[in-house]
Amino acid sequence: MMTEDRLNDFRLAATKVRVVRDADPANDVVGIVVAWDDEHVLIRRQNRRVRKLSRDYLIQPFDQPREDLLQP
Repeated sequence: MMTEDRLNDFRLAATKVRVVRDADPANDVVGIVVAWDDEHVLIRRQNRRVRKLSRDYLIQPFDQPREDLLQP
């Protein structure tokens, strides 16, 4: 789970992030962290729509290489 401090850093810097939900890169959500609570994070996508996602997903900066969830 992503820490409060890390999410706050992403929000304050308006860092574009990638939310990796499964092994298929087509299912990633890319956008900017808007808000969060204990269980969810709100990501504003480029088309300005907001997605509510679980904080259990892998959240990483978009400019870093995508991490594969199936690695041992």
